[in-house]
Amino acid sequence: MGTEEITEQPVVAEQVTEPKEPLFSKKNKRLLSDPMDDENPITVQVLGICSALAITVQVEQAIVMSLSVIAVLAFGNVIISLLRNTIPNRIRIIVQLVVVAALVILVDQVLRAFAYDVSKKLSVFVGLIITNCIIMGRLEAFALANRPWPALLDGLGNGASYGVILIIVAVARELFGSGELLGFQVVPQVIYDLGYANNNLMILPPMALIVVGLIIWVQRSRNPKLIED
Repeated sequence: MGTEEITEQPVVAEQVTEPKEPLFSKKNKRLLSDPMDDENPITVQVLGICSALAITVQVEQAIVMSLSVIAVLAFGNVIISLLRNTIPNRIRIIVQLVVVAALVILVDQVLRAFAYDVSKKLSVFVGLIITNCIIMGRLEAFALANRPWPALLDGLGNGASYGVILIIVAVARELFGSGELLGFQVVPQVIYDLGYANNNLMILPPMALIVVGLIIWVQRSRNPKLIED
């Protein structure tokens, strides 16, 4: 009998590719929605309170500060995420501060060029964005551990939720403190003729804290899971 040669055919392993996550998947959408309620940086995490007290006398200032923080936080998250695999662990805080400081300087120069009056009113508070706990917290807790796209969404979500609270507080303080919104008279003159007077207490910093407290109370009354035991 002749011997038959048996040749083994190489087995080619099939590459299993994981389905690519959509840009706006349910998980990514939560990065934008959760900070608006369950994880709000001001009313739940109690961060960034200083600026909420200082620059919410007028809505214009609150809007400009909100946009500034959104820009710094969003771009800062993306930059740190891109560098996350190259930053030595021992100097990560220094790198984060350098990135945030550079972005704050850019924002400050843009405000000086295109909104000089508002920039003068905000004074040192634009520069103090560098020390904002919300920004440093998101860079450390999220951007260092995630890809750029989720980091961008996280920055936009937390920045926008911070801005919403600032604007709500500013609307209440400017409306009841001066009867105006964005420089336009809202309370009719006839109301003043009937004896109404602006509440000067609203333009003082302690009133901002009281308004934030009322927002926290409303939020926790409609969302019981935020109430601590």
